[in-house]
Amino acid sequence: MKVTEKCDVYSFGVLIMEIIMGAHPGDLISTLPSSSLEKQLLVKDVLDQRPLPPSPDVQDQLMSVMKIAFMCLAHNPHSRPTMYAISVLLAN
Repeated sequence: MKVTEKCDVYSFGVLIMEIIMGAHPGDLISTLPSSSLEKQLLVKDVLDQRPLPPSPDVQDQLMSVMKIAFMCLAHNPHSRPTMYAISVLLAN
């Protein structure tokens, strides 16, 4: 595998999911290329259960961040956004 800036984007997606899940998302990531799992996931299904549940507003924000993470975890590196595009999405 050739190391490019898209590898950093992938790592950023893994980091986002680790923070949300409270654990490494290995099994979840391994199922992404072969399914449309990201469309079926709910925040409550992957959210770290140790802290108190988030408010509905925070859940909406988490869902937006999860969508960004899934874009970063795209199987095809050319389909992943740039870090600049991610920063623009996060600024909104």
